[in-house]
Amino acid sequence: MIDSKGYRPNVGIILCNDEGQVFWAKRKGANSWQFPQGGIDHDEDPETAMYRELWEETGLSAEHVEVLGRTRYWLRYKLPDRYVRKNSSPLCIGQKQIWFILRILTDASQVRFDCGHKQEFDNWKWVDYWYPLKDVVYFKRRVYRKAMDELGEFLIEETSKVSPSGYLSGK
Repeated sequence: MIDSKGYRPNVGIILCNDEGQVFWAKRKGANSWQFPQGGIDHDEDPETAMYRELWEETGLSAEHVEVLGRTRYWLRYKLPDRYVRKNSSPLCIGQKQIWFILRILTDASQVRFDCGHKQEFDNWKWVDYWYPLKDVVYFKRRVYRKAMDELGEFLIEETSKVSPSGYLSGK
């Protein structure tokens, strides 16, 4: 599903832990890291697509996470010319994304990569919140910055509930 301007609707997922770190995943068979993300099917709204992609890419489901927030508007990035499939119709020039920030509620040992029809990732790690901006492929950096700037406010609200032990209260 490509919109009239050539953008494929997509969701992005920033999954964080109680320490404010984020889930950073390595693409299978490559030295390329990113947040979980994926396309929105024609019969899905962004939240439904987010839960499906979360399951397919991480093995986590709705009961394993809490939604802290989402971006207000679509965030877009263009693909570099070498990645645009010029012979496809309709032509896809990039992605438009709604981003979600989630907090994991379960033990991270629940993460698995064999739930989707095609395995996307083969490794992951918790990293500091802003680390992905230095590590993600260059053409996604601007959209990552916009998503993280907007959604970081939700994480700040959550970490302001930190107890003296250093963990979020209210679990």
